[in-house]
Amino acid sequence: MKYLYFPITVWIILLSSCTSPDNSDNIEDLNEFTYFPPITGTNWETTTPSTLGWNTQKLNELHTFLETNETRAFIVLVDGKVVVEEYWNNDLLGQSFDVNSTWYWASAGKSLTATLIGIAQEEGFLNINDKTSDYLGTGWTSMPQAQEDLITIKNHLTLTTGIDFNVTNEDCYDPSCFNYLVDAGNEWYYHNGTYLITHDILEAATGVTNNEFTTTAIKDKIGMSGLWVNTAQSSNLFFSNARSAARFGLLTLNEGTWDGTAVLGDSNYFNAMINTSQPINESYGYLWWLNGKNSLRFPGSTATIPSAVTPSGPSDMISALGKDGQFIDVVPSLDMVVIRMGGSSAQEPVPVLFHDEMWSKLMEAME
Repeated sequence: MKYLYFPITVWIILLSSCTSPDNSDNIEDLNEFTYFPPITGTNWETTTPSTLGWNTQKLNELHTFLETNETRAFIVLVDGKVVVEEYWNNDLLGQSFDVNSTWYWASAGKSLTATLIGIAQEEGFLNINDKTSDYLGTGWTSMPQAQEDLITIKNHLTLTTGIDFNVTNEDCYDPSCFNYLVDAGNEWYYHNGTYLITHDILEAATGVTNNEFTTTAIKDKIGMSGLWVNTAQSSNLFFSNARSAARFGLLTLNEGTWDGTAVLGDSNYFNAMINTSQPINESYGYLWWLNGKNSLRFPGSTATIPSAVTPSGPSDMISALGKDGQFIDVVPSLDMVVIRMGGSSAQEPVPVLFHDEMWSKLMEAME
């Protein structure tokens, strides 16, 4: 049975009835040091679920759940080693899917952008407290100049620009689509256009294209592939294979360091990125979702509800989440990275119920 769309009222009922487990007391370090796969080549060390004491029957149930829900790729890393790596040739687009196949990250790419902005700040190209107009010039919105000047790069990272989200096309970031609602910092809303324009800010600040900066800042340093692509549906979508997403997750698990090399060396920025960034939605950092908080706002809503993002998952998990179930989950307490790519019949920008059920089944397998 395919995963179905649930309205926000059902989300509230289901999620607010759950609590996030704290597994930190039951977790032992499996290896003293994290493994990093080579920058080149296809070799990646593995370990088996049985070695970790996982329940094979429950893993099979998770496999069936993922396959039924249009999953194309699923990877679990523990201490950097591959525990689970599966691909499904379910012909969503009339094509097979394997370790070399690429797929779009959707809004999970936001979290990659947050890391890129942190690197750009560390390298002196920008400061997140600068006005957006310092990089895009005046008139990048249709707002009065005084209100436009209140918006900083940090407001884009935290989705608190104050730009009116009551628009026909939330992906539009032309000046005509950016109108005043409230002063910057006074509202949180999952307004995609206010994120998409960060790519223009990065290009203006660095003087190179997003693909060029992503390559030199991250990809070359961690052996990652992928490209930012403009499609008929959206601009600035990142495409890569599943292992490249796993490499980015492993980089984040290790706080911006790859095998002793600092990729994002600014610990203050990194810590701010993965912690509550503003008082309105405590479950949101700098373009990362934060689990284990007492309340959150969902995409498409201004209501704050008493729930964690993923009640079934570890409380310290941070997540890059995107449409159709593109997930990059990073769990420091478990030394774990989880990648899911594929489709979904859910219609919401971030299919949170699907994510929660996936984690429920994974946690059962790990018991």
